[in-house]
Amino acid sequence: MTELRHLDARGRRLAFRHRPGRGPTLVFLPGYMSDMEGSKATALDAWAETDGRAMLRFDYAGCGMSRGAFEDQALADWRDDVLAMIDEVASGPVVLVGSSMGGWLMLLAALARPEQVKALVGIAAAPDFTDWGFTDAQKEELRTQGRIEEVSSYSEAPYLTTRIFWESGEALKLLGSEVPVDCPVRLLHGTADADVPWRLSLQLMERLRSADVQAHVVKGGDHRLSRPDDIALLIATVKTLLERL
Repeated sequence: MTELRHLDARGRRLAFRHRPGRGPTLVFLPGYMSDMEGSKATALDAWAETDGRAMLRFDYAGCGMSRGAFEDQALADWRDDVLAMIDEVASGPVVLVGSSMGGWLMLLAALARPEQVKALVGIAAAPDFTDWGFTDAQKEELRTQGRIEEVSSYSEAPYLTTRIFWESGEALKLLGSEVPVDCPVRLLHGTADADVPWRLSLQLMERLRSADVQAHVVKGGDHRLSRPDDIALLIATVKTLLERL
């Protein structure tokens, strides 16, 4: 396992693991309330080590081993964490692999760093989920109460959404118009995803300006797409994409 290190950026102390190797650097962006030790991130890192590829995993502020309070974070803060990692740790061309909310962040990062971001791989990418992922009643509760807590399918801890995060997400929505990303994009999505509708990946494919966009729909795949065959598909997708760059 690569050494755990920290980056101090904008007064935020971010934990990361960076493996040197052939570029562009693979950068894994976890989902909401997730971290860099998830099964997809670690499996991709293990493959990168075997193939001699540069790989960067990290935790957003308030998540995993990075400092900060989770409930103080906005989507824009986590976008800026991604940009700090690209600028100060990867320091060169990158391929972003974003899971769920990480798929939203990879798009925002590609818009902010078009010269450095050479390709994107989304796993159940969830852009704009502050819009379509909440009922009108939940949105009103966020406005008035400042937070909502729901039972999580993935953790004993409740699924927390704060007004600061929700308002930041609403300000950074992308799907209402063309998404001016021109690099190659690969989108993986399971038909049994109960959290992010798989047709969202098709909508994103239509919105992206890039002419090189492919969506791979996995029959029966859930939101995590972390079964052995799903992991194999992810690695094969990344490998094929890197060989073309």
